[in-house]
Amino acid sequence: MIAVAIAAFSGGTETVRHLLQTVLPGYAGATLVLVALVALGTFAIGVGAAWLVTMTRFPGVRLLEIALVLPLAMPAYVLAYAYTHLLDHPGIVQSTLRQVTGWGPRDYWFPEIRSLGGAAVMLILVFYPYVYLLSRAAFLQQSAGAFLAARTLGHSGWSAFWRVSLPMARPAIAGGVLLAVMETIADFGTVAYFGVQTFATGIYTSWFTMADRAAAAQLALCLLAFALILAVAERSTRGRARYHHAGKRHMKMPPAQLKGMQAALAFALCALPVLLGFLLPAAILFTMGLGSEQNLLSHRYLGFIRNSITLAGTAALVTLTAAITVGFFQRLRPGRRSGTAAYLARLGYAVPGGVIAVGLLVPFAAFDNALDGWMRATFDISTGLLVTGSIWLLVAAYMVRFLAAALGAYEGGQSTVHVHMDAAARSLGETPLGTLRRVHLPILTPSLLTALLIVFVDVMKELPATLIMRPFNYDTLAIQAYRLASDERLEGAAVPSLVIMAVGLLPVILICRQVGRRN
Repeated sequence: MIAVAIAAFSGGTETVRHLLQTVLPGYAGATLVLVALVALGTFAIGVGAAWLVTMTRFPGVRLLEIALVLPLAMPAYVLAYAYTHLLDHPGIVQSTLRQVTGWGPRDYWFPEIRSLGGAAVMLILVFYPYVYLLSRAAFLQQSAGAFLAARTLGHSGWSAFWRVSLPMARPAIAGGVLLAVMETIADFGTVAYFGVQTFATGIYTSWFTMADRAAAAQLALCLLAFALILAVAERSTRGRARYHHAGKRHMKMPPAQLKGMQAALAFALCALPVLLGFLLPAAILFTMGLGSEQNLLSHRYLGFIRNSITLAGTAALVTLTAAITVGFFQRLRPGRRSGTAAYLARLGYAVPGGVIAVGLLVPFAAFDNALDGWMRATFDISTGLLVTGSIWLLVAAYMVRFLAAALGAYEGGQSTVHVHMDAAARSLGETPLGTLRRVHLPILTPSLLTALLIVFVDVMKELPATLIMRPFNYDTLAIQAYRLASDERLEGAAVPSLVIMAVGLLPVILICRQVGRRN
């Protein structure tokens, strides 16, 4: 963050002045509209589906409450490739329509998939599970007392939900919507492919097309400020509001049994996001992959897979080590210093990948150039780009971006280790590190594996930071998919996209197992 601010204020303003007169208002407007649409869409689908599968019973509800998580495995830019192949002008749907009706290209109107609205739909379908998972957990934890009291006072089921259950679940819902919004402003692949000009695409354009580092830093600073304002605004609007159970006993909410048309409508409303967000695009990608000329077992593709696994595995191990260090330090020395360290560690998730890339490349490129200049002047030796041109700086970017996810998983498991265990281990002569190694880590193995898997998959899907920071000629599956799609070779892009989606299913399966355990 400091590097982005210094680069933004120390650089020239010529490019930004030009952007301000031309495209900068468009960047801001498109980003705001996209955020608003995704927030509304994820709220409606996530909360509605969570309420239906939690508070009602209809045929297929147990299957749907698990299946609603599946779109989380699908990167938004992969979804964009699939639906472009299906709905674009030369796609299957419009081609069939013209053949059946005999219409020409100008004889009918069809929604444009490559648009701001199309990008919003792709992001909604992928990010609504954040809201769904947190809302469902909040509804399951609510006692029936307040809801039933509202019904006895004359409120209908809908009114009681809107005035009682929804406000009580507000912190969880707001957290899910905020996650979806943060992912939206960080997204690059979808908006770039659809030609939607947001701050994320502006950073990339300034860095590569205009070769203006200062302009990229200035746009990155704007995007960073926008992300932090959103996080602070959500927290401030909540104020001092708190929720406490109104009674001593926790009464489980009695689910309503739906029949007939109500049951059919509930099933359709819950099944539609699963169909559009996972089943249909997976089938489209599989069909596209069969018709492509891409050989997944070729030497070139094996190189992409090796690079992706190397980056993801290294970043996952480094990030997990950092999460254990921060989390155990906070447990060992609770206080303001450790709390501040954990808070700063979580900030990275609110920072888009493009901003992190700029913030790391600017200072380390300056260091590499200064060192190279000094070595040339002193020893007549060129050191080149020692840090900037390595994968370690990219791994550092991944660690900054995904440390919050690993830290959350680690702290969730650590909360089950009672402090008495620490005291018992220390009284038996163990050092703090010995306690961590022999007591905490064996107990926390499931949480650690979950954190490792989440970071691994997030790195496999990550695009903007990888696109900007990767070493020369070091491409991953995500880069290959983006490159082929940019060249309009969608059938070829389906092959690496399917691999990324398959890997993304691993943590989703773990989440589905937890969702299936209702109690």
